[in-house]
Amino acid sequence: MSPKLTNSVLYLMSTSAGLIVANLYYNQPLLHQMAVTFNVSDSAVSNVALSTQLGYAFGLLFIIPLGDKISNKKILRVDFFVMVLALVAAGLSNTLFLLIASSFLIGFTSAIPQLFVPMAAALSDDKGRGRAIGIVMSGLLIGILGSRVISGLVGAQFGWRIMYYAAALLMVVLFVLLAYKLPKMKPTYKDSYASLMKSLWFYFKTEPALRVAALRGALAFAGLSAFWTTLVFLMEDSFGYGSGVTGVFGLFGIAGALGATVVGKMNDKVSKNKIIMVSAILILVSWFVFLVSAQSLIGLVIGVIVVDLGLQGLHITNQNIIFSKNPEARNRVNTIYMVGFFIGGALGTVLGAFAWQHYAWVGVSVLGIVLSALIIVVHLIYRNKAY
Repeated sequence: MSPKLTNSVLYLMSTSAGLIVANLYYNQPLLHQMAVTFNVSDSAVSNVALSTQLGYAFGLLFIIPLGDKISNKKILRVDFFVMVLALVAAGLSNTLFLLIASSFLIGFTSAIPQLFVPMAAALSDDKGRGRAIGIVMSGLLIGILGSRVISGLVGAQFGWRIMYYAAALLMVVLFVLLAYKLPKMKPTYKDSYASLMKSLWFYFKTEPALRVAALRGALAFAGLSAFWTTLVFLMEDSFGYGSGVTGVFGLFGIAGALGATVVGKMNDKVSKNKIIMVSAILILVSWFVFLVSAQSLIGLVIGVIVVDLGLQGLHITNQNIIFSKNPEARNRVNTIYMVGFFIGGALGTVLGAFAWQHYAWVGVSVLGIVLSALIIVVHLIYRNKAY
């Protein structure tokens, strides 16, 4: 029998998800500083963000399925050890190549919060599942956005290396808390790791709702990654601001992330089709706001709030849909969904850097509009298979 999900454990998972996933995004407001340190172009240093996101996608693919086979506490012990070493190595990097390699490992090990989302779903009943997912996701998303605020301010005051050292120390403290408080899950999968990985293809092939959700999520996150990767360059060029101001934009995105809990509760009561359509329209509208806001801080703030509200609604609804099926394989279906999600993020980083280099902010905004419109098109075409 699974342990009961208490509020204290639920909020610990939420907080932990946010603190760990923040490791992925500390670099974004610091990219310009890194470019100066290593004397490389903005386009070249964007590979730090790309490597982190690719590492996260690989971590999702190879670590998270183990949640259906190995005790969560065993996974945490190994993962946190490598994570702390990778963060220290990033801070010590004396070449861009070493920073990129360390960033890959940071991303790879920071996939671990994705064990918490299916864990919350597994420990909840049907009526409370949406709420539990929403609370964990709100912590995770606040971590994503808050990381940019913290790293921007730390980078402006102390330099980008200090951010990595501080993150390593924080992870040591967090591991102690999780080792003490987190319930031990007893997985039911008994076959080999190879069989476990092969089963990912089975679920991908046989679950159309999972495929559609992964594509919607990938398109949405591609647009958001393009925005955050290039925002620091826009702030330098249009306003003359550094990493500190760029990071503060995360505060406005947090307003959107706080809506995650509300959306989670709505998922237990409102049509998921309606939530997805409203969310996709919000994302599309935000990109039109960005398009006309290259010289307007207020416009950029409004766009950040709207795009994060839309993404939270879409993402939480996608996860509620996929977790309602195949309860014995929630970690694996989450792996498939999140790998697609972050491959989209990595693609968005590449396309965003290209668009900025060749077409500046207009190119980035048009890219976001196209990606957002595709979410709506995909959903309308496949909506009969989306649940």
